[in-house]
Amino acid sequence: MSLDPLGLLASLAAGAALAAAVLWVLRALATEDLRQQDEWRYDVSRINELRRVDGMFRIFQRVIQFFARLNRVAFRDQLPEVQREIHAAGLSRYWLAEEYLGKTQLVSLAMLPAFLYISVSWMGASGVVTACLLVGLTAWLMRRNLSRRARRRLTAIKRRLPFLLDLLTLLMEAGASFPNALKQAVSEFEGHPVSLEFGRVLSDMRMGKARSEAFDNLRRRLSDDEIGGIVGSIIQSEELGTPLADIFRTQADVLRVKRSQRAETIAGEAAVSMLLPGILVMMATVLIILGPFMLNFLTIGIGF
Repeated sequence: MSLDPLGLLASLAAGAALAAAVLWVLRALATEDLRQQDEWRYDVSRINELRRVDGMFRIFQRVIQFFARLNRVAFRDQLPEVQREIHAAGLSRYWLAEEYLGKTQLVSLAMLPAFLYISVSWMGASGVVTACLLVGLTAWLMRRNLSRRARRRLTAIKRRLPFLLDLLTLLMEAGASFPNALKQAVSEFEGHPVSLEFGRVLSDMRMGKARSEAFDNLRRRLSDDEIGGIVGSIIQSEELGTPLADIFRTQADVLRVKRSQRAETIAGEAAVSMLLPGILVMMATVLIILGPFMLNFLTIGIGF
């Protein structure tokens, strides 16, 4: 039995390529820290933590950072808004906006072979353009999904925030200090986004930041008008020496009033939105009722 040199060479090349791919994946999955000379010194800790919490970034770090450099130029004006939505959506705080966009673009490109197969099978050569459009649409939908997640999380925080403020008021009026009251309130709402955000405020205070600075970080993370107004009142009370319990009670009442107003606004908009479907249903009902009579009348008229 003779050996084919070309077949043997091809097998060796395929085996070497497979071994290299496995070695690359294993090295990418490793969570060893970057050395100081690999990145800017101030960015090393952030990248190391992001490698630990996100497997996709750990595997495709170089590719995502390549896209990030392009995004800094292509989406310069949109990056602050994307960064705000990343924080508001509760994603890892180690993400930069350009890197997160790079991740969504990488996911979209990874779906290109499937899009090409489906589009070319149905449309022929012109399906290549359709596949490229589907890649762009996928990236756009992932971007919109980030905005939707941010809005839903902010809504959940604003719905539960009055109850957290009421609990803080009761605890502080019972004699608890603000850090202890905040710790108890965070534990009571454990797992909810409002607990996570105020837990970060508590962590900042434990790390030595001033109370006003910790709440200002909360305001900048969420970047919401209602929450920003509450945080502004807390910071102002800190400067003027106003009791926090009174501020919390007042802001809880304000949030409830705003929630009632928002519900009334939504109810009013729902009535307007239902107007067109109601007219269409009414027209369909009239056609169903009067249709047979009209057909009989036309049939009789044609017969004469």
